[in-house]
Amino acid sequence: MDILSILRDSVVVPVVVLDKVADAVPTAKALIEGGVKVMEITFRTATAADSIESVAKECPEMLVGAGTILNLEQCKLAVSKGAKFIVSPGFDAEVVAWCVENNIAVVPGCVTPTEIMAALKLGLRVVKFFPANVYGGLNAMKNLSAPFVGVKFIPTGGVNAENIKEYFTSPFIQAVGGSWVCTKADIANGEFEKITKLCKEARNAALN
Repeated sequence: MDILSILRDSVVVPVVVLDKVADAVPTAKALIEGGVKVMEITFRTATAADSIESVAKECPEMLVGAGTILNLEQCKLAVSKGAKFIVSPGFDAEVVAWCVENNIAVVPGCVTPTEIMAALKLGLRVVKFFPANVYGGLNAMKNLSAPFVGVKFIPTGGVNAENIKEYFTSPFIQAVGGSWVCTKADIANGEFEKITKLCKEARNAALN
């Protein structure tokens, strides 16, 4: 199964913010227990690179990626630490081109026709739509999917347990992103059973 298919199979791509490397593997295991086998560890904290390395080495069943990648330097560091996919909040041609050249799955943020066309030009078919609740949500993606046949979106921002089914069952959605299944506070407080429960609830809401 390719990486984009694994994202689809997991339903949710958790946006994981870690302040301590020690929390990385317990969080990964909690997600897996909840049926979510991917995690996007964000480069919003100084522990991101080491956290990715920890999960890659100690939790091989988890598909670990790097999020909030803003430049090529961060991208290369993340991949060197074991990241299997790269997520960016916006479109950076240098990052995308390097990932494509090195066979690294990459999901850049694209919310305009121009950005989507740039992604298509580099061979991508799945893009991030962020922040979804600001840029028109499902209605915007539906309208964008009309001229861009076959393009799939991973919306992040405003997706939650209440609306995940509406998002996930739309034909132009690959998966949904979000931090509500593993908030920074829950991770810091060691609420790993709660994280597992929230993942199960999210998947059940989307699939049933």
